[in-house]
Amino acid sequence: MTASAETVLDAFIRLLSERSFVDVTLRDVASAADLGLADLYRLYPDKIALAAAFMARIDAAVLAGTPRQRDPEETARDRLFDVMMRRYDALRPYRAALAAIRRAGVRDPLLALALGPPLRRSMAAMLEAAALPSDGLRGAARQSGLLAIHYAVARVFDRDDTVDLSKTMAALDSRLKMAERWSQLLDKYTVCRPTSESHSRPA
Repeated sequence: MTASAETVLDAFIRLLSERSFVDVTLRDVASAADLGLADLYRLYPDKIALAAAFMARIDAAVLAGTPRQRDPEETARDRLFDVMMRRYDALRPYRAALAAIRRAGVRDPLLALALGPPLRRSMAAMLEAAALPSDGLRGAARQSGLLAIHYAVARVFDRDDTVDLSKTMAALDSRLKMAERWSQLLDKYTVCRPTSESHSRPA
């Protein structure tokens, strides 16, 4: 990301912390970044692109803290917990801007739909950081599951005023444990089903 792109993104985030998503225009962002509207358009043609760049900035911060080598002692849940808590730590300075985007998405289904792909890319990046494959049908299911967990935990994160985000940690841990139990049940069912079917076939 160029210096100009970073400046524009900073201006966009700053404006979102003061106004609603709807009230922030591209002209406002260009003015706050001391940039011509045409120059801004070349970098970010709309607010969806700006919101996607905001998510990508958070993704990059999380990925930068990912160890190069995986600890063999850690479970998938442990790794995912660590990754998602790094995400909430990275989001902490931007809570007001994040809340503005989330409120706008709740009120505008088309906006929520447009923000879907960047959000799924973010969840895919978090899965990969936790050494969990994010491609294929199984990867898509993992992305959807993690997105559902993120939506639930984000509501706690928004109101978490603890120094160490302990309320967010507790909510995330609870949701991940629940997801782990469901995953284990699904794996057991998938493994057992072909065997039971083969036994039921006539000779």
